[in-house]
Amino acid sequence: MTRLSVNINKFATLRNARGGNNPDLLQVAQDCERFGAQGITVHPRPDERHIRYQDVLDLKPLLTTEFNIEGYPDERYMRMVELVRPAQATLVPDKIDVITSSEGFDTVGQASFLTEIVAQLKAWGVRVSIFVNPVVAMVEGAGKVGADRIELYTEPFAQTFPTHPEEAVAPYRLCAEAGKALGLGINAGHDLSLENLRYLKQNLPALDEVSIGHALVCDALYLGLENTIQQYLRQLA
Repeated sequence: MTRLSVNINKFATLRNARGGNNPDLLQVAQDCERFGAQGITVHPRPDERHIRYQDVLDLKPLLTTEFNIEGYPDERYMRMVELVRPAQATLVPDKIDVITSSEGFDTVGQASFLTEIVAQLKAWGVRVSIFVNPVVAMVEGAGKVGADRIELYTEPFAQTFPTHPEEAVAPYRLCAEAGKALGLGINAGHDLSLENLRYLKQNLPALDEVSIGHALVCDALYLGLENTIQQYLRQLA
């Protein structure tokens, strides 16, 4: 079964646009779980433009599904994970000024750094996933530094899928096969949608988890949150 983790960053963006607490992020997260999501993902950034660090602390005791905290493993991120102890930490090489994640970690060039970070996270009992480009060498690098899972960066897949679906999914299939051969779990995320999710799942049968935020929130504006989550779950069935 491929699990759906809902990234709630965009709900926080909407809340922050007016100040106050509308929508109530904690209630949204609980409703996502109630509507069938099997996990909640957040990606706090240093400027707190959507998820705030306090949100992370407030969410932890309320969630009943898996909590996944994404981010660049700087000192503040590591302190937060140590305190919260989520089910999963997803390591992303975000630069400070990026709008959204745009590349995976260089697990070969940054092997020494990642090995130390992964070891510390696992010592805290946290499952570690590393966000990687769809390149077999990066998958192999993730295995060598001790990661439990990889998260395949799927924006290139989403961009090519409408016109050349087989070409789009081919490198992901290779990476998923390489990851499973190494004993890694396989996650995927970025620009996944109702239009492309089923095809990805059909071609990556070993897919453990997808993390979806932007497209899901956009769909919910028209379809409603409960209906949207159910539709995404059907794509993964």
